Amino acid sequence: MNVRDQKVKLMGEEAIPKVLLKFGAPVIVGMLVTAFYNVIDAVYVGGLGTSAMGAVSIAFPISMFIIGLGLTFGSGASSYISRLLGEGDIVQANRTASTAFFSSLFIGIITITIILSFLDKVLLSFGATTTILPYARDFASIFIAGSILSIINVTMNNIAISEGAAKISMTAMIVGAMVNVILEPLFIYTLGWGIKGAAIASVVAQSVTTFLYLQYFWGSKSYVKIAFQYFVFDKEIYSQILKVGIPLLIYQLLTSASMGLTNTAASNFGDAAVAAMGIVTRVFAIVTYVVFGYSKGFQPLAGFNYGAKKIDRLKEAVSVSLGWTTWFCGISALLIIGFSNSIVALFSNDSAVIVIGSKALIANSIIFISFGFQTIHISLFLALGKAKEGGVLSMGRQGIFFIPVIFVLPSIIGIDGVIYTQVIADLLTTLLTAILAVSLKKEINGLTGKNMEHSAEL
Repeated sequence: MNVRDQKVKLMGEEAIPKVLLKFGAPVIVGMLVTAFYNVIDAVYVGGLGTSAMGAVSIAFPISMFIIGLGLTFGSGASSYISRLLGEGDIVQANRTASTAFFSSLFIGIITITIILSFLDKVLLSFGATTTILPYARDFASIFIAGSILSIINVTMNNIAISEGAAKISMTAMIVGAMVNVILEPLFIYTLGWGIKGAAIASVVAQSVTTFLYLQYFWGSKSYVKIAFQYFVFDKEIYSQILKVGIPLLIYQLLTSASMGLTNTAASNFGDAAVAAMGIVTRVFAIVTYVVFGYSKGFQPLAGFNYGAKKIDRLKEAVSVSLGWTTWFCGISALLIIGFSNSIVALFSNDSAVIVIGSKALIANSIIFISFGFQTIHISLFLALGKAKEGGVLSMGRQGIFFIPVIFVLPSIIGIDGVIYTQVIADLLTTLLTAILAVSLKKEINGLTGKNMEHSAEL
């Protein structure tokens, strides 16, 4: 049985829970490592004071935008490479992987150079106060320069996943995270490098991850090869990459913008507010990444069974996924609410930071139980080829609903406006999801009826 037949059998015949776990688990692990990687930075830097903590919070959305470039080329190439491997076209797969890698490297260098050329203006636009700015400048000048490694790591990560090499993906990210954990306290406190030490540790950790990926792709274990000799300016390759990658870049841009606007709004209420909202972002990144990772496993299964007209399997996949993600989000919310003060205290001993951060964690947890419902339906719409509905929902939480609210609410109710903006955006997104989900469910049930009628005729 060839690779394509194995995949067809797995998605079309194996037990739904087994397939969902097989597809989702590796991505969940990888995304969790990324989330914890960001948390580690915040925990160690928190010991340097509130302004230093605020500096890391300012740099975070900038790094999210930069990483989005890697996602654009990596995810776009991954989708195309998987199909090429199924067709046995290894030459075009090599060209796609290499074109994605060197394109992300080139675009990344240009983007990072522009950001560093206007660094102070960028930091101020993302919410740096006069007291945070010196720390933010020290951290970001090193961290953003090293982000070129993040871009190519994300690109290679997606290419590795496209050929089923989840093991190297997890290994590279886990080893990088471990290096970061070891080096950060050494560089920050033992060597006395302060916030610059945190940035240097992150860059060194990313370089280790880069080395492991390059060792894999330049060695004998990888099926797909990355080399400059395979790089081509090919219209078809770029078309295949960008039609998948551009929507992800837009989502990443909106996420980065929402974080930046949150920091800017919070900066009106002092460094403690900026630091607190940065902590909240990192805490929720851990649990949201789990759901995002799971949805990556759900999406191809849903699309396959919809295309194969196996509607009962599609409905089971949706039902199981909604149940699992809702339970996960509910339990996560209860734990965050119950330990909100202790969680914020891990990052800062500033009482003002703890008060604001704890209140924001509780507020965001109340509506978080609906996050799985949102995410699974976004993936379902995209899997079924309904890009318009999926696109609107994916932009709702961080863009369509979030941005207008963050511009208005803080000026009306102060810091509470910053805290409750995400809550309101989530609530509105959930309501819109529910409205669209009702019509989609009717459509899917209609397909079930047609299949039953067809079977009876036969």
